[in-house]
Amino acid sequence: MNELTSDPKLNKILIAFQRNEITEHHVYKRLSASTSGGNRDVLLSISRDELKHYGIWKQHTNADVKPAILKVFFYVALVKLFSLTFAIKIMERGEGRAQDSYRQLLRHFPEASQVIDEEEKHEKELIALLDEEKLKYISSMILGLNDALVELTGTLAGLSFAFRNTRLIGIAGLITGIAAALSMMSSEYLAKKSESGGKNPVTASLYTGIAYGAAVLLLVLPFFIVSSYSAAIAATLLIAVVIILFFTYFISVTKDVPFLSRFLEMSVISLGVAGLSFLIGYGLRMFLHVTM
Repeated sequence: MNELTSDPKLNKILIAFQRNEITEHHVYKRLSASTSGGNRDVLLSISRDELKHYGIWKQHTNADVKPAILKVFFYVALVKLFSLTFAIKIMERGEGRAQDSYRQLLRHFPEASQVIDEEEKHEKELIALLDEEKLKYISSMILGLNDALVELTGTLAGLSFAFRNTRLIGIAGLITGIAAALSMMSSEYLAKKSESGGKNPVTASLYTGIAYGAAVLLLVLPFFIVSSYSAAIAATLLIAVVIILFFTYFISVTKDVPFLSRFLEMSVISLGVAGLSFLIGYGLRMFLHVTM
């Protein structure tokens, strides 16, 4: 340990850098195991660089630092649950913050310049790496999800004020949602079959149907759990907002698009249609003298 790193505060910073580097070494190594070809080679190369950076800081601290195991498991889980692209983009944001911290140490440790250069190279390589098959069909997922949120929240809101019977509303919503999901799948299949974009029509229709079907199940669930139609529709609208929040964040990370504007746009459309349908349901109930 030299004179600089005898400073407890500075040494603590370097220990944190060490932990970050050894953690990312293990993360990239684990991620490489779930890929193949060129992607695997790039991830392994970055993993080795991260281990080298760990060694650079260890020369100053003379300390062995263990990786943050929970962080390693977290990123591996992100890949399995969502996509490699999503996990890498989240990690990339953390690396950007780390580079800013490294620059503050340049006057103390000239070798930090090498770490910065290699971290920036990582970003370029990672951006070139991100070409996952599943993300080619993200437009199909958006189509299914948007339609389900707009159509089903509107349908459930209208049925709620028209019938006020949660079990009846839930069954009607489920039937409507399943039929709409099948309709969307067939429409997406025919649309992609007539295009020349290279996307598999069957795969595109499956992504659309899965996104639509998952949204349907989540949105109708409250009507099979609670007996109050007003509580059920309130829960459904809350679930819709949560779905929009999650999916908009996923899109903003993987596609590098603004989050807030898209989230507000989808929320306003879905909740606006639900409110309008609620009024339509009330009007029909009054006009047709429905008493159930």
